[in-house]
Amino acid sequence: MIKEFRLPDLGEGLTESEILSWKVDVGDTVSLNQVIAEVETAKAVVELPSPFAGVIKELHEQPGTIVEVGKPIVSFEVPDDAGTQPSVPADASPGGGEATAETPKRQPNLVGYGAVVESSGRPVRRPRNLQAPESALPTSATAEPNAPTVEPVEAGPADSMPAETRRAEAETPAPERGHQGERPRSTPPVRKLAKDLGVDLAQVAGTGPNGLITREDVQAFLDGTSAEGPDTAPAAAATRIQQEARETRTPIKGVRKFMAAAMVDSAFTAPHVSEFLTVDVTPAMELLAKLKAGSAFSGVKLTPLTLAAKAVLIALRRNPALNARWDEASQEIVTFNYVNLGIAAATPRGLTVPNIKDADALSLHQLAEALTDLTETARAGKTAPGDLSGGTISITNIGVFGIDAGTPILNPGEAAILAMGAVRTMPWEYRGEVALRQVLTLSLSFDHRLVDGEQGSRFLADVGAILAEPGMVLTMV
Repeated sequence: MIKEFRLPDLGEGLTESEILSWKVDVGDTVSLNQVIAEVETAKAVVELPSPFAGVIKELHEQPGTIVEVGKPIVSFEVPDDAGTQPSVPADASPGGGEATAETPKRQPNLVGYGAVVESSGRPVRRPRNLQAPESALPTSATAEPNAPTVEPVEAGPADSMPAETRRAEAETPAPERGHQGERPRSTPPVRKLAKDLGVDLAQVAGTGPNGLITREDVQAFLDGTSAEGPDTAPAAAATRIQQEARETRTPIKGVRKFMAAAMVDSAFTAPHVSEFLTVDVTPAMELLAKLKAGSAFSGVKLTPLTLAAKAVLIALRRNPALNARWDEASQEIVTFNYVNLGIAAATPRGLTVPNIKDADALSLHQLAEALTDLTETARAGKTAPGDLSGGTISITNIGVFGIDAGTPILNPGEAAILAMGAVRTMPWEYRGEVALRQVLTLSLSFDHRLVDGEQGSRFLADVGAILAEPGMVLTMV
């Protein structure tokens, strides 16, 4: 029987995702939970595991296509008596109706969703060598999955043409001769290229076997030198070439689109207040050097961010107002009795703010490990959707870019965000004299609906006091 798999809602009501790449092709036999595709949601790159064990019958969408939740993306041929144990959450429609056999209900443990969950509920740490996909376009070493299997078109002897051309022919459906509006013959990567460049393939003359349109044909069309002569390229295409020589246009989608909307909503919903504090953090930096040299932290990455994060967690105990959320719908202030610490991370796909769950319960050693895993996973584009939601307060480390201070925008739903500047050696008053000290500027933005000036100032002062003299922690706990 044929089983259809529809694009699932990959977290928090997301309505669409982009197919980045297929890991399977038509005719491939797959097992339950085998990764079959990589998709990009508005928050992260996610691996889709197969909900069935069977044979890939059809791939409904090409890489680079944005698909709405609930639409079919792949069909499987499975034995009539085969039982399935779907592991991928999916709704049959964007509205989120009852799950069907084709749209399995959410399961507690997901395979391939960027994180695996233990029975205890905590995510298993992912390997650190994961890399983000370089491109949604397949390379010559990866078979293009979207073209259906068809009868081979008539061509010359197989041995007289390159293997890549023979494969492209086999993958490309033969046109229905004599019908107007037939689909131009090309491979999925060429169709993707044409779409990105704004080229109508119906106007392109194919020079490949049996009229197959190649990448070179698309480029020649843009250059006005196609096989049918320069007049076949419309004036609009020529104008586009001139524009692209002077500017680059990038579609607003995925992570960047989501973050842009969130930042606009935050900036114009929460009344922001920003405060700044410059402190002598020489004692903190000396402590950091001692910890790195000791055996207790051997093999653990320790940075000024590690100490700043710990300082924030300690300061929140005395200033809980900054660990809260404004609930407009219920007209309530929600104060959290736990801390999910968000860390702003610059990734190739845009800014994300994954968070460390229950960070306040971690030791300094555990916090250092969690920060390392979080940043490396984010930069690889493999952050699980669940790690991008539920944050209660955030830190952004602008010091790594050599910046001293800024006015960070609140992560939506949070009451405060702290920006760390660069640690600089500079002249500073120390014990009545001027000395070279290591100095850091902290910038705090907070939601003035939740946090008044006194509360924000006390919190910032506490963080600064801990970094200026780590021994102050003994007076705060």
